[in-house]
Amino acid sequence: MFRNLIIIKKSIVALLWATILFSCKGNLDEVNKRNQISNDPQAKAYDINLFYTDSGKVKVNLRSPLVLDYTHFEFPYREFPNTVDVDFFDADSSKSSIFAKYAIIYEQTGLVDMQDSVSITTADGLILQAKQLYWDQNKGWIFTDQNYTITMPNGTTNNGQGFDANQKFTIFISRSNRGKQIIDQENEL
Repeated sequence: MFRNLIIIKKSIVALLWATILFSCKGNLDEVNKRNQISNDPQAKAYDINLFYTDSGKVKVNLRSPLVLDYTHFEFPYREFPNTVDVDFFDADSSKSSIFAKYAIIYEQTGLVDMQDSVSITTADGLILQAKQLYWDQNKGWIFTDQNYTITMPNGTTNNGQGFDANQKFTIFISRSNRGKQIIDQENEL
């Protein structure tokens, strides 16, 4: 009888250990699932209106209804899936603007990919429209291989495919273009 009691106790202890072992396994799987990097953004921001200032003066104002933050990825980025509208202010408070229906900013490279109805309006009235533009923030360079249209304040237009330009548009290299040039004859000698 004493021997049967020892066997029953050992069986109960083995059963308890097996139960504990399997219940920990289930919890460990749950913990591992939570620690895996998901494809979801680590943060979402709604209706942002961000101001960047320097020495008390507004330099940039960025607005967007939604920003998705994927900076927890190996190649981090921020996505603006529902439009982005940015105003840049010069020292004399003149304003240039960029609008796109979609944009993505790659943190490591400083490259901004703007897509779908991209429009740039400079302080002097130049309007550039394209399907897609890239802006290298580090080099201050804008470029595309897509079709574009430029309208100058005097009505001059330029339609082309592909260009490279500095962000002030003082350097503009078009790969192919055609357009209408308006010449002011009053100023001719």
